[in-house]
Amino acid sequence: MDDFTNPAELAQASQTSPVLVIVEHHVLARTCILSILKREFTGFEIVELPTTRGLKWLSGIDVRLIALNIEDKQITDPSIEDSLALIAESYPNAYVALLSNRDDEATASAAMQRGVRGFFPTSIPVEVAIAGLRLVLAGGVYRPLPIMGQNEAPSLKTISASSGAHELSGIHEWNGATTILPERAMIDLTPREQNVLAALELGLPNKLIAVKLNLSENTVKMHIQHILRKCSAHNRTEAVLRWSGRLSGHNGHARARAPSSS
Repeated sequence: MDDFTNPAELAQASQTSPVLVIVEHHVLARTCILSILKREFTGFEIVELPTTRGLKWLSGIDVRLIALNIEDKQITDPSIEDSLALIAESYPNAYVALLSNRDDEATASAAMQRGVRGFFPTSIPVEVAIAGLRLVLAGGVYRPLPIMGQNEAPSLKTISASSGAHELSGIHEWNGATTILPERAMIDLTPREQNVLAALELGLPNKLIAVKLNLSENTVKMHIQHILRKCSAHNRTEAVLRWSGRLSGHNGHARARAPSSS
């Protein structure tokens, strides 16, 4: 029996739509992830596979991202090393995201050293995972760091994408999160506005930003208005893209999906 249970379905996959691939051994988990991604990433064809061996069926298809669940295994496990090598060889232009039951720094660092662009512990909320996937698809890097204390939220380290070389000069922390921002953002935005911008980069809605930063929703909206004005942006997405170096000038248009405003 072939590794992929429905090869005919892959043969009918769209040749024009970009493809996201889920590699998850457990049928129930794979089905749940598939349902969420189909709802959140409507512009993509979503393909599910039980193991990376099924990637041979995707030849000639525009694969943008491959999400591999490594469960409890270490990155150095031979099976994971082989899977990552196969992905790199077969789809060198596809982004790789790992789902893991581990949330330790050693595992996250080992993944990044092997070219993984997104590291997703299974303990994070689904809305954070979706925001992280959007960031990876935009060319960024998503990496949660371990929980530092019982009452602290999981730390997040986000390196935003840019159209050219990264000119990174500052590291800012908010509620346990560390976000590397371009120098101009560090200069022109107040510390609280930097906090809010870091949350906007993750695609978080106002309610969640308010909870994370211990602010009222009205205060969050006020900071967002200030951010939009300072970067001459028409919406939240454009503000994030401008300050992460993806847009230049005042006439650029953001092509990414706008983060939620509520």
